[in-house]
Amino acid sequence: MSKSVKEQTKEIVMPLLTEMNLELVDIEYVKEGKDWFLRVFIDKPGGVDIEECGQLSERLSEKLDEHDPIKAAYYLEVSSPGAERPLKTREDLQNQIGRHVHVSLYQHINNEKSYEGKLIAFDESDIVVIEFNDKGRMRQVEIPYDKIAKARLAVSFN
Repeated sequence: MSKSVKEQTKEIVMPLLTEMNLELVDIEYVKEGKDWFLRVFIDKPGGVDIEECGQLSERLSEKLDEHDPIKAAYYLEVSSPGAERPLKTREDLQNQIGRHVHVSLYQHINNEKSYEGKLIAFDESDIVVIEFNDKGRMRQVEIPYDKIAKARLAVSFN
């Protein structure tokens, strides 16, 4: 079976990201209406700016034209994941300790299916610890990593 568009794009973009000291957050290849979009989300400590997105877009566009992994017409978009960046890997979570996060769970823990609060800890025990506000009292919850369906940074108004 041939590699997916996402896998091929990842192979093409990774050397460019390394050269530019950027990290890959996610790749999407989706159809919206009648149009296809290839979206590459990038980041770095302190965030990325529009110029970095533009530089990568130009370089990636050239490489995609060379390798031609997508035969149909599509739009290429390179951008930052935004303030509510998805946290897709263990490393992503580890790098965000001390930040405000939102996690959705596969099953309830303490009668809740999602938590939002400060990521306190995540280590080799594979337990994520989040401190959250429960009706004016600060509490902590321990969540096994394999129970997390989705995680992302969350905007905090504190």
